[in-house]
Amino acid sequence: MDESAAGIPSDGGHGENILLIRLKSLGDILFVLPALNLMRDNFPHARITFLVSSEYVPLLRGFAAIDSVIPIDRAIYRRKKIRAIWSTTLELVRRLRREKFTLVVDFQGYGETAWLTWLTGARRRWGYVYRPGSAWAYTRGVKFPEKLHPVHRNLSLPTRCGVPPKPIRNEFLLTEAELRPARWFFQEHGLDPARPTLFIQPFTSTPEKNWPLEKFLSLAGHWRQRGAQVIFGGGPMEREWLLPAREAGFPVAAGAPLLAMAGLMKLCTLVIGGDTGLIHLAVAMGKRVYMLALKHTDDSSFPYGHPEWVVEASTEEGVADIEVSRVVEASEAVLREHLADARAFAVSGCPGAML
Repeated sequence: MDESAAGIPSDGGHGENILLIRLKSLGDILFVLPALNLMRDNFPHARITFLVSSEYVPLLRGFAAIDSVIPIDRAIYRRKKIRAIWSTTLELVRRLRREKFTLVVDFQGYGETAWLTWLTGARRRWGYVYRPGSAWAYTRGVKFPEKLHPVHRNLSLPTRCGVPPKPIRNEFLLTEAELRPARWFFQEHGLDPARPTLFIQPFTSTPEKNWPLEKFLSLAGHWRQRGAQVIFGGGPMEREWLLPAREAGFPVAAGAPLLAMAGLMKLCTLVIGGDTGLIHLAVAMGKRVYMLALKHTDDSSFPYGHPEWVVEASTEEGVADIEVSRVVEASEAVLREHLADARAFAVSGCPGAML
C-alpha cells in the first residue's frame, strides 16, 4: 500500500498508537517539538509515546502533546558490561513489542534507532535514510534533506509520508509548579521579577562555539551598572568555570535541574548565549534571545523563526572575536523594547543611571 496516499484517519486517530524516536541531544530533541505538535494536530485521538535517552526525560514534561515516555539508559552501553547491555536491550525490545505501536517515526535515523524502529514490529515505520543500507528498517524511508533548518527537516519527514501540514507550533510549556524553583531562586538572591533581567548561558558543548567568559562578564557588568539584573546559567561541570562570575557578585544557577533552568529563563527579559540547547529551549518558551554564533547557513540551527536573533561572527573570524559592543547594542534594543518605562533601569541611589 502507498502510505503517502493513505492520508490521516477520518476518526482523528482513534486506535492509533504512535511512537516518535529522537534519543538525543537537548537542542535536537527540541527541534522535534513542532513535528510532534503536527502529529498531535493530525491525530488528536491517538496515543503518542516518545522514546528518548533517559537524561532528557525531564525535558519532555514540557511537550504537552506526549502521552507517555519510554526512557533508554544509554550509559549502560558505554560501560560495555555485556550482561547489563543484554538485559537492558531485551527488556526495551519486549516493551516496544508489547506496546503494539501502529506507527513509528524515527527522527534520528541512526543505525541504532533504525533497528529499534524495525524491532517494534509496527505496520508503518517512517524514518530518515542517511545511507541506503538503513532503508530496510522502514516501510517509508525518506532521504535526509540537506540545507533545511532542523525544525523544517523534522517537519518534512511526516509531511513527505502523507501527513498534511498545519500551522507550525513550537511551544514548550512550563506549569506553575515547575516555575516555583525559579521564583525561589529570585527570592534567595534578592532579585525582583519586575525588573529587567538578563540570563546568560556562557558555555556550549563545543569550545569553538563559546564566546569568552571574560566578554560575558564585561557584558554583565555593563548591564548591572545600568540597573539590570544578571543571572549566569550552566551545567554541573561548569560550576568551577563560573567562579569568576560568583566572585563578581552575579547569581549563578550552574547545576540547577533542567526545568528549573527553564523557569529562570522564563522569568528573565532576555537570554544570551552560544549555539546551545538552552537557547532553543528559551525560544520554544516564547522568550527573546540572542545567539552568538558563526555565520549561519540554510541548515544552521539559528533560533527557530528568527534568523535575525543571531550576533554573527564574520566568515573569517571565530565566535570569540565578536566584539562586546555589538552584543551590548543588540541587547540594548531588546531591553528597551521590553520595558514600559526606561526609568526601571535606574540603579537604586543613582537616578541618572538609566538608558
